[in-house]
Amino acid sequence: MATGPGLFVSFEGGEGAGKSTQIRLLAEALRERGHDVVVTREPGGSPGAEALRHVLLSGAAEPFGIRMEAMLFAAARADHLACFVRPALSRGQVVLCDRFVDSSRVYQGVTGNLEPKLMAALERVSVAGTMPDLTLILDLPASIGLARARRRAGAAPSPAQPDRFEKERTDVHEKRRQGFLDIAAREPERCRVIDASLDVERIARDVLADVLLVMAQRRSERNDQVAGR
Repeated sequence: MATGPGLFVSFEGGEGAGKSTQIRLLAEALRERGHDVVVTREPGGSPGAEALRHVLLSGAAEPFGIRMEAMLFAAARADHLACFVRPALSRGQVVLCDRFVDSSRVYQGVTGNLEPKLMAALERVSVAGTMPDLTLILDLPASIGLARARRRAGAAPSPAQPDRFEKERTDVHEKRRQGFLDIAAREPERCRVIDASLDVERIARDVLADVLLVMAQRRSERNDQVAGR
């Protein structure tokens, strides 16, 4: 799990599930409660990883194949963890991350059909033992999420073109949705599934409740360690 006295929370889910909105609302709620919160994203979050983000999401790496994409994602993650996440955790900060290793498992593993041994090797090297204390999976039918993403892109001051992954077929996105749910079923101690079809305020309450519960559990564990129990 996460290294250091801080708390590491990742957000996962398909396109248009509302991750950015919920991360912002959670950060505000935790700061109001006195917590030191930092927000980051993948791919990205550090200078080297942000450079790789442009290469990956622009589609520039696509001609080199899914294996090269997976390696670039892994390289970006390793740099992000070393330069941003682990230092923040060691300072006792709460790290909220928009996507993490589960996105690689789903996007390159489930729908990229990369062999499990390669995925496991890349994950082992890039993550090096630092996993989120809590992963919140915002679950939404792919058709609804894609429609949201397109509306959001069209409403922007400078309408954006779909990125490398947004442009793919709905059935591919639905397969990814199931991939995230499968991860949650396999790792219930780390993952919580949030119904992202609810209204924004209700989702935010559910997210905050899950995070506060994990914080309380972590405090109890630390108290037990101090007491030698």
